[in-house]
Amino acid sequence: MADQKTHAADTSEADKGYWQANVRIILISLVIWALVSFGFGILLRPMLSGIAVGGTDLGFWFAQQGSILVFLALIFFYAFRMNKLDAEFGVEEE
Repeated sequence: MADQKTHAADTSEADKGYWQANVRIILISLVIWALVSFGFGILLRPMLSGIAVGGTDLGFWFAQQGSILVFLALIFFYAFRMNKLDAEFGVEEE
């Protein structure tokens, strides 16, 4: 009976560590996404207007294309990182 309680406590700690790591990855991704889409595309656009990219200013580029490309990169990063995290905690897909 004591082994079951110890195993349950170990499992609970592992679950807690897994979800803390998962939430940390999500928060980091959301901060990057918000910075790129809202920050660079809207708030910092006047500061980025002097830098030319592809015939337009950098702020406009972030608002129109850059934020989408960063969002796609974040999707691939999240999938890659979660696969590593799943393997680390032994919950990977077969």
